[in-house]
Amino acid sequence: MKSKVVTLYANEKPMKGVVNPRPHQLYRDPRISIETRELGDLDPHDIRVEMLYAGLCGTDVHLIETNPETGYIRCSAPAEIPPEGRIIGHEGVGKVIEKGSHVSHIEPGMYVAFESIIACHYCDRCRQGRFNQCRHARLLGLEQDGLFGAVVDVPAQLAHDVSELAKDDKDIRAAACIEPAGVAYIACANARVNPGDVVAIFGAGPIGLYSAMLSRAVFGASEVYMIEPVQFRRRLARNWSNHVYEVDEFFYHCPQSIDVIIEASGKLENISKAFHYIDANGRIVLLARSGDSLKLDNVDHMITNAISVIGSRGHLGGAFTAILSLYKNGRLPLGEIVTEVVNGPEALCGLLGSPEKVIQENCKVLVKFS
Repeated sequence: MKSKVVTLYANEKPMKGVVNPRPHQLYRDPRISIETRELGDLDPHDIRVEMLYAGLCGTDVHLIETNPETGYIRCSAPAEIPPEGRIIGHEGVGKVIEKGSHVSHIEPGMYVAFESIIACHYCDRCRQGRFNQCRHARLLGLEQDGLFGAVVDVPAQLAHDVSELAKDDKDIRAAACIEPAGVAYIACANARVNPGDVVAIFGAGPIGLYSAMLSRAVFGASEVYMIEPVQFRRRLARNWSNHVYEVDEFFYHCPQSIDVIIEASGKLENISKAFHYIDANGRIVLLARSGDSLKLDNVDHMITNAISVIGSRGHLGGAFTAILSLYKNGRLPLGEIVTEVVNGPEALCGLLGSPEKVIQENCKVLVKFS
């Protein structure tokens, strides 16, 4: 069987003087190609899936964007781009057409949505139930070929049966958004958002908006401040936030007491500027990757007030089940952040050729494959 796929190529050239370089210090001159690949024998632990919708993530955009000063890709998340290229994409929903011989929980004909972290299930962290911090994790579409293709092979352990949503195209599109919503859910849980909390969220991309929805509707925040430089996204954020500001405007109107900051923009200097507004026992959750340093110059405030700073990665450990239940019961409008649907690999590549358009004119973009 043959499949048309979207493949990323880049030159591997470690930055001089950097020990153990990360992707944004390792790969430069990225290129996107549309290819027709022959699918081989199906791995016993995999499923073969006809993709319906795949979501375009900020990480995908950062794989294509380069730092104008260095020429290296912007993505600092774990990634491997081999000489034969990497099929990118890690959010989506599709229909199973074949299953491997060792797969028992998924059957052909099912509609499935995908997690994107391939956990080993054997390391000490996995055995403690901390799958998002698996020591041997592989990331779909970054370290292993992903979902941007007409037909793709995916580890069966990542698949969730969403067949009951497949009766309606609106619901199928919503299923394609479960993964980023799951990331936001874990972030809110890590932030320990409590009823009555004041929450400030930097970045009104998909994960930032889902964090706002969940903070208010599920975790009980009394006020949500959204801070976003892009006007299009600010307008969208008003649907789920009490207050929406441009960055400088927020610091002019900044509340004197913030319980939780969720950083989903990658602009870490905002954390330093907002730090002294964080109340006693406040929590800061870092989500977005940029490769930048976090600098805090008021450590006394942190010590005196027992302020916590935590990184948050992933959606494993029950988030998918929670998101599906919230959606089915009308408490989480997953599809309302979808601002554009493009048809096929060619349209996707055209959009990736203008990454600024993705940011300035869209929130969540879906690619329709069939």
